[in-house]
Amino acid sequence: NVIGIFMSLIKSIGNKKVNLDFNKNFITTFSDKINIGDLKFINQTLKDLHPSDIANLIENLSYETRVKLIEIESFNVAPEIFIELNESIQSEVLLLLSIDSISNIIKRLESDDAVSILENLELDKKNLILDKLPPKDRFLLEEGLSYPEDSAARIMQREFTAIPSDWTVGQTIDYLRESKDLPQEFLEIFIVDNEFKPIGIVPSSRVLRAARDSKMNLIMREMPVLISVNMDKEEVGQAFENYNLVSAGVVNKNNKLVGMITADDIVTVVQEEAEEDVLRLAGVGNEEITDSVFVKTKRRFNWLLVNLATALLASWVISIFGAEIEKVVALAFLMPIVASMGGNAGMQTLAVTIRAIATKELSSSNINKIITKEFFIGVLNGIIFAIITGAVVQLWFKQFDLSIIIAASMVLNMIVAGLFGILIPVTLKKMNIDPALASSVFVTSVTDVVGFLSFLGIGSLVFL
Repeated sequence: NVIGIFMSLIKSIGNKKVNLDFNKNFITTFSDKINIGDLKFINQTLKDLHPSDIANLIENLSYETRVKLIEIESFNVAPEIFIELNESIQSEVLLLLSIDSISNIIKRLESDDAVSILENLELDKKNLILDKLPPKDRFLLEEGLSYPEDSAARIMQREFTAIPSDWTVGQTIDYLRESKDLPQEFLEIFIVDNEFKPIGIVPSSRVLRAARDSKMNLIMREMPVLISVNMDKEEVGQAFENYNLVSAGVVNKNNKLVGMITADDIVTVVQEEAEEDVLRLAGVGNEEITDSVFVKTKRRFNWLLVNLATALLASWVISIFGAEIEKVVALAFLMPIVASMGGNAGMQTLAVTIRAIATKELSSSNINKIITKEFFIGVLNGIIFAIITGAVVQLWFKQFDLSIIIAASMVLNMIVAGLFGILIPVTLKKMNIDPALASSVFVTSVTDVVGFLSFLGIGSLVFL
C-alpha cells in the first residue's frame, strides 16, 4: 500500500510539466558554455525555446552551474521563465538574485504570480522588494498577502476586464483597444453595476460577433457562481469543475469585484491538492524538498511515533498467543498474510473514501449506502481470497483445520478493512481532523490488530 502511494506521487510529479527532453550530452555542452561565460551561445540556444522548456533546462543543471548562469552579468531570468521553475529551484534562484532583480521580475508578473513568489520570501527581504514597487502595486500585493494562505484571494489576479452594464458593444470594443491597464490575455469580460458588483459575464468572442449598438447587458449571461476572497482554493477548484468555468470573478465582503481566477490557476491548485493528499497519506504532511533535515525529521516524528505505538499494540496481541504459536509454528508463518491483505484492502477503501470526501461525493445522504456497499465488497473479496489462501495453505501444510482458520480470518479481516477504511476518515472529518493526514495509521493499525487477533484467536480455539 505504501509503495502504491509513492508510485502515485512519482507519477503526479513526473506529469507536472510537458517539456522537451534534454539529453545528457546537451546538458553537458550547455553547462560547459556557462562555465566559460559564452553568453552568445547561451542566448542563441534559449532564443527559440518555450519558457517552460528553458525552466526545465535550468532545473537539469547542477547547483554550481545554475549559480554561474545567474551570476553572468548580462543573463536575464525573464519572469515567464521564473514562474515555470519548480518551487525548490525558485527558492534557490531567489537567494542568488539581487533585490532589484527580484523587484523587476515582480513588476512584470501578474499579481497572483507575484504574490506566490513574495509569500515564500523572508519578511525583511519581502519588505525591501515591496518598497521598490509603485504604491498601487505594493498596496494590491500587501492586501493579497494579508488573506489566508489557502484562500481564493491568494490565487486571484487583480488584472481583469470589467465594464458598466449600460455600455454598448461599440463602446466596449473601443475601450478594449484604447485602455492600457487591461490584462494581456482574457477570454471573458465582467459586467458590473454602479456599485461595481458583478451581474454577468460576456465571452470576448460574443463581443466580436455582436452589432456595435447592442447593449452589453443584453448579450451577457448570468454568472453561475461568485468566488469569495476567503473561499478555500480547493472549493474554488470544485466550483470550476462543477460549472465548467473558464474564469470566475472574486468578490470581497461587500460583493464588489476585486479579482479574477482563471482555469490555468485552477489546474495548478488541483495538482497541488492531489500531491498534498498523497503526501499526507504517507504521513509527511506539507513537506518540501528544500526543508532542512531537522524540519523534515520533526514533521515525520509525530506520525512515526503513533505508528510505533500501534505496532507495539499489534505485537502485544501476538504475545498473548505465544503458547499457541510455540505449539503450531505454522501460525507464525501465516499470520502476516492475513494482516497484510487486510491492510491493503483497507488502504484501497481509504483512498477511494478520501477522494470522495475531497470531491464532496460522500455526504450524509449516501453514507449508509456506501458503508453497506463496502461491507459486501469486503465479504466478496474475503470469500474469494479465503478460497485462494485456504487452497495454498492446504497444499503447503496438508492441514485442513489450518486452511479453515486462515480462510475464516481472511473473510473477517477483509470485512473489517472495508468498513474501517470508510468509517475512520468519515469520523476524523466530523472531528475536523484532516482524514488524509491521520487515517492511514489508524486503518493499518486496525487491520493488523484484527488480523492477528482473528487468526491467532481462532487458531488457539482449534488447536487447544
